[in-house]
Amino acid sequence: MNPKAQIAVLDAGGQYCHLIARKVRDLGVYAEVRASETPAAALGGVRGIVISGGPSSVYDPGSPTVDPAIFDLGVPVLGICYGQQLMAHLLGGSVRKGDHGEYGMATLELDAAGEAIFAGVDGTQQVWMSHRDVVESVPAGFRAAGSTPTCAIAAMADARRHFYAVQFHVEVVHTPRGRQYLENFVFAVCGCAKDWDPRNRVPVVEQEIRECVGGRRVFFFVSGGVDSTVAFTLCTRALGADRVRGVYVDTGLMREGETEFVRRMGNLSIEHAEEQFLGALAGVTDPERKRHIIGEEFVRVQERIIEARHIAEENWILGQGTIYPDTIESGGTAKAALIKTHHNRVAGIQKLIESGRIVEPLKSFYKDEVREVGRELGLASELLDRHPFPGPGLAIRCLCSEFDAPLRATADGIVVPVHSVGVQGDERSYAPVIAIDTLDHARATGLINRLREVNRVIARVAGAGTEAMQVRACSLTPARLERLRKADAIVRRLSHESGYDHRVWQFPVVLIPLGTEKAPDSVVLRPIDSVDGMTAQSVTMPHDLLEGMCAELLRVEGIAAVFYDLTHKPPGTIEWE
Repeated sequence: MNPKAQIAVLDAGGQYCHLIARKVRDLGVYAEVRASETPAAALGGVRGIVISGGPSSVYDPGSPTVDPAIFDLGVPVLGICYGQQLMAHLLGGSVRKGDHGEYGMATLELDAAGEAIFAGVDGTQQVWMSHRDVVESVPAGFRAAGSTPTCAIAAMADARRHFYAVQFHVEVVHTPRGRQYLENFVFAVCGCAKDWDPRNRVPVVEQEIRECVGGRRVFFFVSGGVDSTVAFTLCTRALGADRVRGVYVDTGLMREGETEFVRRMGNLSIEHAEEQFLGALAGVTDPERKRHIIGEEFVRVQERIIEARHIAEENWILGQGTIYPDTIESGGTAKAALIKTHHNRVAGIQKLIESGRIVEPLKSFYKDEVREVGRELGLASELLDRHPFPGPGLAIRCLCSEFDAPLRATADGIVVPVHSVGVQGDERSYAPVIAIDTLDHARATGLINRLREVNRVIARVAGAGTEAMQVRACSLTPARLERLRKADAIVRRLSHESGYDHRVWQFPVVLIPLGTEKAPDSVVLRPIDSVDGMTAQSVTMPHDLLEGMCAELLRVEGIAAVFYDLTHKPPGTIEWE
């Protein structure tokens, strides 16, 4: 344990584990993430312990646990989500499978009862949930301190021993008062003193780059997005322009105008590999397979360029703009579930990591932190304020289907057999979507919490009725990609002209194989609000803007209807695949 660490975060495999430590450091207190089973003896000297969330049930064989002796150290302990369930289980309470899941926004009623951790956060409030298991009874010495309509014990407290737990996620931005909970725990309960300055990270990262690279050169694939450009700039500053080379690969999966935008950035060469990527993806429908193919093709392009330009003779190392959400969603920590494999975490890249031939300056940072670093570097706002665009490009926004399949009417809506990726209770889900007829976020959240067979809710807002449509077998073809590219360009143009693009964090446009015989596809609009990409809230848009978008989108050949994604993250990932 770093002798400076005042707070130890025990990692039970949660998607947001690293975020807890980051939020504590943002308060000015140094925190470290440790394995959940870290012996209590190795935690001596810390002022407080946090047990993270995770994808498991406390009753699963081999599920993450903690050394029970941590409860005898005499230091405060805070359990979050799975951490609450694990505390209840180990200390004599009981945990059971909930009647319904609880994903996304929930309304908490909190009874502070004068306890320091709850100071200033009493009463009714919005919190962010991602769970199905619940604490049924609290251990001896605890009291139930909060509840939601779905979760009777959403918070519990043992003030005498300074043990506290919450079922919701205080570390995510969509729990608006979450910072206050952490601040209360760190200072009022644990008595920590400020010892960490989260600003001025650039010199520290540059030194880490120099130590990692040594005397070698760095070769970057730059996408033109925020992450890869900031990482490329950091390496150039740390090592000098003569030791860093950058190439932009046009995969044929890019947005309209993307290659031209990158060309204007300068200092990069452009490699055209459209036929290579589209050929490798031909006939592929499975999202994980798509991601793996794209990642491995990047490795092949890299090897070809290295050989052609004799870079291998110069003792090279690959640079990547990987950020922390890429790692955690790819199952990159010991107990984290695989949600989706990012293209910078496929097998070929893992081999380079294991051989010490990768430098990733941003791998511990979140998207908002990357933008802050970019501002410290003096990068233009035109680049830093761009909406995130996934590394696999339009491939994971152009959904495919192996079979023709009819829609199924239910009392709750129309089940559409187009599968999308979700994250529910820190686990991956891959399930159909359900279509409803109104833009009602509250109804959508209720359906997701109640129905186990779906993980996403969409509303039809224009075009053909669902009674005239079906899902049609298709793969990733140039014609469908061009259809999506045109739709995305319309949405981006109208969002920019109206100023709406400054009111949302990201606005994916998704093409799904749902349509009529003449128009086989539909478009799904997914404007969301986020800070770090770990959680996201589906947001509405002005009616006149939505109406104008729909009118233009339905003029694109092959588009039958327009839908609106009402799903938060969790349970739906931001991207559909």
